[in-house]
Amino acid sequence: MKVPFSWLKEYVEIDISARELEEKLFSCGFEVEELIDLGKDVENVVVGRIEACEKHPDADRLTVCTVDCGELGKRQIVTAATNVFAGARVPVALDGATVKHEGGVQKIKTGKLRGVVSEGMFCSGEELGINDDFYEGAEVNGILILDMGTPLGVDIRPIVGIDDYIFDIAVTANRPDCQSIYGMAREVAAVLKKPLKRLVETDFHPVSTDVKFSVEVKEPKLCPLYVGSYVKDVKIGVSPRWMRRRLALMGLRSVNNVVDITNYVLLEVGQPMHAFDRKFLHGDKIVVRRAEEGEKIVTLDEKEFTLHPDNLLICDGERPVALAGIMGGLNSEIKGDTTEVFLEAAVFARDSVRKTSRALGQRSDSSARFEKGVYEIFPWMAMTRALILMEELGCGTPTKCTAVGNLNSPSEYGGIAPKMIETTYEKIDGLLGIHVPKEEVYDILKRLGFGVTDMGASFSVSVPLERGDIDGWPDLAEEVIRMYGYEHIRPTFLENASVTHGGLTPAQKQELHFKETLVGEGYSEACGYSFYSEKDLDLLRLPADAPERRAIRIKNPLGEDLSVMRTILAPTMLQNVVRNVRRGNDSGRLFELANVYIADMLPLEMLPEERKHVSIALWGEGDFFDLKGAVEAVGEAFGLRFGYERGERPFLHPGISARIKLGEREVGWIGELHPAIAEGLALERRVCLCELDYAAVSAKFRKGISFTPVPKFPDVQRDLAVVVDEGVTCAELEACILHACKAAKRAELFDVYRDARLGAGKKSVALHITFAPDPAADKPISPETADGFFNKIVSNLRRCLGAELR
Repeated sequence: MKVPFSWLKEYVEIDISARELEEKLFSCGFEVEELIDLGKDVENVVVGRIEACEKHPDADRLTVCTVDCGELGKRQIVTAATNVFAGARVPVALDGATVKHEGGVQKIKTGKLRGVVSEGMFCSGEELGINDDFYEGAEVNGILILDMGTPLGVDIRPIVGIDDYIFDIAVTANRPDCQSIYGMAREVAAVLKKPLKRLVETDFHPVSTDVKFSVEVKEPKLCPLYVGSYVKDVKIGVSPRWMRRRLALMGLRSVNNVVDITNYVLLEVGQPMHAFDRKFLHGDKIVVRRAEEGEKIVTLDEKEFTLHPDNLLICDGERPVALAGIMGGLNSEIKGDTTEVFLEAAVFARDSVRKTSRALGQRSDSSARFEKGVYEIFPWMAMTRALILMEELGCGTPTKCTAVGNLNSPSEYGGIAPKMIETTYEKIDGLLGIHVPKEEVYDILKRLGFGVTDMGASFSVSVPLERGDIDGWPDLAEEVIRMYGYEHIRPTFLENASVTHGGLTPAQKQELHFKETLVGEGYSEACGYSFYSEKDLDLLRLPADAPERRAIRIKNPLGEDLSVMRTILAPTMLQNVVRNVRRGNDSGRLFELANVYIADMLPLEMLPEERKHVSIALWGEGDFFDLKGAVEAVGEAFGLRFGYERGERPFLHPGISARIKLGEREVGWIGELHPAIAEGLALERRVCLCELDYAAVSAKFRKGISFTPVPKFPDVQRDLAVVVDEGVTCAELEACILHACKAAKRAELFDVYRDARLGAGKKSVALHITFAPDPAADKPISPETADGFFNKIVSNLRRCLGAELR
């Protein structure tokens, strides 16, 4: 929110500098992002009167002028401007002056032009950084000609209106009442302990009329209040200089007096307004309704939009004339021959305006304010202020024809009842953790415009109508402390708090070690959004009853592609792979550790479970077993032994996929992307994916650092080849071997052999078995002992899996 210093001074007697006010505003909760000094680049430029003009002796296009600068004396200026004449009063940049030049600053020095001394330079409006809205004639092609009565030798900055500061204030979303000059003036008056001048010191004088307007609000939830007023005898013209200058300070160009008044009230009060040319309104009727599917409107900026029922329209008796809360229609704009005007001020639901603005890609100053919120008092304030200005500026005559929409809305300014809050001083002190004197609490709330009735230990407060953000006594405590001063709060520990050395929690350290393990395997960390589209789940061919389909839908998504919360990380990881391949990264390895959001039931009745998962992918170089190696590296790092069982997923290759188990619990899956899906995505390289339930896996992580003594004697290794049924997996063989003998620490597959001579449905599996001696043993494993281990394993394999020694 940009706020000119001079405009604030109209409502508050400010006796401190702009820099000091900046600090004061920051102390009460308003961050000034930038304090702009309008005239800082224009120095040592004064008003001069041209006494004489003579042709340059050696240049046809140059003129030598004698200039009277009042008490600063006379100067000789050589200029190429063609609009100079004797008697003209002009801005003169003296020796050492600075002016604006091509986006920067230019320093002026005395010098010679074609042999004639020039002791400065005449300035145009561009060199002063102004346009016609600041000073008439600033945009002419030549020197700025000042009014004849302008005093000589004075600084040019107050003359052209650049002796001012602009506060660029960050207004938080909960303070829509401060989206205006008057709203910020209330805060300045409170913090400086100064009286606030009334916004409206006079009143307008409406006249009778036979014209009658009606307003019908068909969507009262989207338009809680609509106020309209008819103005006759309108005379379109140029706004006075003071109004044009203030609009220019806020970055707006003057259009005409009627449009300027609506823009001026928007900035001053914070209420968007719109003016319709009555002759283009059919039936003297306003209807607020939803758009019909495919309905069109052309806005004031000449853009055509195709609408749908989520968009709210302002219509006359026959057609749309404005896009509610965003911009008026081109078919009812104010023109040079306008003689009758219908003024509009309304309250529109902020979510409705935001959705329409975002969907259509159409933003405006009005939509920005409606999105933060406009309270019911604002339309009445704005309409009163606008009608007073119409009358004061002589550009129209207000009438008694006022139309109000929505029967549940107040029919007049006084129909809005203030909110009442009753609390105690003890509650205020308890929330703030300090004692604020009762007199201070009373004084602060009164300065902020609250009505306060002291009842001893408690007090009653009537909330100002423009403070719709105040809901209860905790909000009153916030108002008290920001004015009383946050520096009064004493830092204290919570009752059970203690000083710590900081650092990572054990869980964070485990996550870091987990990531470092995968990085050590050649994987890079990826980070994705917490939501995606339902189409991403369709791509994985998940059935309609799949648990992953039970996803939480966002009420107000950024777009359809980010509309549901993630229940599985695989779609995001697959998107990453596709994006990399299409950008020329033909091979890579990625992982992501992030939350998925699991709802017990839909619609939500309680917050969903946020559960950590890890997704791992490789493509191009590597295969299923390389990815499995990364999972095994994680298991080894954290003392886990994963098991694998044949399992299918609709998005994985039916012959190259498995379930990952930890004990008897399934904790994830691994496999190669289904060829049909890969073909649909134009992936010519092999893609392997894995997803683990990190929350379940981390619960089994080895706690702390465990120490195992190094054995005194070497391991003993034996090879084993057995013939088993085709359906027996390597994992089952490994589990059987390790279960049969405690000394067996590892069983590693190194060969699978198939031949008809082995028998129908049979295969030969060869494994490398490692026996480790007990660390406490005082002798190595003897050949006889190893033979006993071996025989025990063979016996167990025969009994459990029907294996025969080959």
